[in-house]
Amino acid sequence: MRRASIVATTILALSAGGLRAQVPDDSAAAPTDSAGTVAALIPVGETLLYDARFGLLNLGRGLMHVAGIDTIRGTPAMHVVFVLEGGSFFYRLNDRMDSWFGVDDFASRRFIQDFHEGGSERYTAYEIFPDSGYYLEAGKDSLFPTSAVPLDDAAFFYFVRTVELEVGKRYEYDNYFRPDRNPVVLEVLGRDTLDLPAGRFPTIVVQPTIQGRGILEEAKEPRMWLTDDDRRLMVQLKVRFASIATVTLRLREIADALPEELAEREP
Repeated sequence: MRRASIVATTILALSAGGLRAQVPDDSAAAPTDSAGTVAALIPVGETLLYDARFGLLNLGRGLMHVAGIDTIRGTPAMHVVFVLEGGSFFYRLNDRMDSWFGVDDFASRRFIQDFHEGGSERYTAYEIFPDSGYYLEAGKDSLFPTSAVPLDDAAFFYFVRTVELEVGKRYEYDNYFRPDRNPVVLEVLGRDTLDLPAGRFPTIVVQPTIQGRGILEEAKEPRMWLTDDDRRLMVQLKVRFASIATVTLRLREIADALPEELAEREP
């Protein structure tokens, strides 16, 4: 049942970005000089709820949630959660990513993937050490080199909100925490207005190009729609595949806390 699993894999692959964009010197840097600044841009409790569709099939729902600010090895770190769940009577998925990135430098410190798809399970945990230049993967003895200011999959969606995106510009990112996956390219294609379940949103349309291996080798015309305001919320994500249908996440609701039924299931 690989096709249903493509939904989760695509979303995770699209987020494999980095921190320092190779753009002209007049481009704005991420305003991450204090915990207060980051918290103002990415408020604790913020929850974005999505409908997930696979072509015409309503697959389930997704969410992005800012769970709080924790301390990782003495460093204040924002904890964010990305969840995708749903399926049909013959296939179910329940995928979750947790990321902790520094509120002062936006560098990832910890990243966990917990995937349950079609009866199979995969759990991967990473401890990332930006100051030392390496990361550890649970269950492996080796130290792996990481990027100068590493960024993991889930953190990328929040990092994008802290930088300027000019229409017509091309941004190259080289700080994904696994260096062999760099660079990631973002091309800002234009502006669009979307009518979604959560309302009407003027947006900036971005096309990401992922280097290296992965499901996106099959993908055509990946698109992200971000609100054209200071928040830069991702309100829609769409990927078309050559041989199958289109995968789409559409924003259903913006909340300041997890819905009660989801909060009860928090570990």
